[in-house]
Amino acid sequence: MALRVGAAAVVLGATAAVVPVQAAAAGEVAGTPSPYAFADGAQSVEGARSTSDAAPLKPGGTYRSSLPSSGKVSYRLDLDSASNAYVSVTAVPSPGNTVSVIDGIKVTVQDAEGNTCSVDTAPFGASRSPHPIAAWGRRDTGRPLCRKAGAYYVSVERVDPDGEGSSPDTWDLELVAMTEPGEAKTDATSAPEAWNSATPQPLQGEPERRKGGAGFSGATPVDQGVWRDDIRPGQTLFYEVPVDWGQQVSVTAELGSSDSGGTGYTSDALDLDLYNPARGRVADVGVGYDGDQKSGSLPPLPPVDHANRYAATAQVSALRFAGSYYLVAHLSEAVADTFGDGPFVMTLRVRTSGEPRSGPEYAGESVPKGAFEVSDEDREAAAEGVAAGDDTAMRALAVGGIGTGSALLVGLGVWTVMARRRTTT
Repeated sequence: MALRVGAAAVVLGATAAVVPVQAAAAGEVAGTPSPYAFADGAQSVEGARSTSDAAPLKPGGTYRSSLPSSGKVSYRLDLDSASNAYVSVTAVPSPGNTVSVIDGIKVTVQDAEGNTCSVDTAPFGASRSPHPIAAWGRRDTGRPLCRKAGAYYVSVERVDPDGEGSSPDTWDLELVAMTEPGEAKTDATSAPEAWNSATPQPLQGEPERRKGGAGFSGATPVDQGVWRDDIRPGQTLFYEVPVDWGQQVSVTAELGSSDSGGTGYTSDALDLDLYNPARGRVADVGVGYDGDQKSGSLPPLPPVDHANRYAATAQVSALRFAGSYYLVAHLSEAVADTFGDGPFVMTLRVRTSGEPRSGPEYAGESVPKGAFEVSDEDREAAAEGVAAGDDTAMRALAVGGIGTGSALLVGLGVWTVMARRRTTT
């Protein structure tokens, strides 16, 4: 997902190599990072002011919409009585927007009778740096009030549109809907009580460069390892980590020292969030910055387990299924005020511990298929840093160790093959 087949043409440019290809994937223009790369093919949908006019969201679909500064917008889910349903909403303020300390988005799911199935909020945090944030809505069939088949409504609103410093501008939205089948045979109905809650030691080793994507759909695959990337103030980078049933994930984020000579302090300068395969936030850590090297780690997290959904805490409940977990790193705009535009070196130390085990016996397929599992292709993609199904030439470029000349040869080879195919058809 980090690179597209169509990006092969980029390697034919005069300065083409690995970096320009991935920069294009991250949506960077003239050194200024784009705030978010929306999914290719996302369908436009308008949020309704009344649930009576709410447009339907189909499981497996990705949608693009917008959120005004005041009031709710609503969407509809038509669900059966057996499947759990999830809707994630990513809000993207435009460049130049400002936000208050508690501003963010609130996502609520209700049934046709007005019963609330879930509520989730996502704030920007103490840094007041606008960037893509995501909150999710859930219809769990385990809740007595949310088991019926029928229409459910997803409402989205801003948390603090009138707060001090908040811009009254419309935000872009990306919405993703998924369903998870029920179990063929119900096992545990309470969260596991015993797990290794000791703080893990950060993974050691020489960092390997792995450039992050600019959106969930273009997140760069990584596996256990030490990964390094450059990040600029105001930029947000996306990575995905395959985490199987029974595995624990732990991450430490480091921000390298500045050579600008600036002095000062930025709270929550580097914000790192972990999201589950349905793009529901699991945990986060904020790293303050004073120009010297700093680090912070996500809190200890339990192994991924289907029964975690019965936990009272949202952090444990979110670790309810296997699949691609997302690491989203944002460097506050305020860092530039004191330490310059960078770039700054960010290092992620990612550990996945525990042997993978079999998951629950589902009574059907998820939508989209395979959303809550880890395949061999997912593991291969994480090892190579290129999403499964990407073009062979692009996969070779991402693996590393290929110079500009070799990149040009690969690109020319791809172009030649395509030209011959056009000639013979």
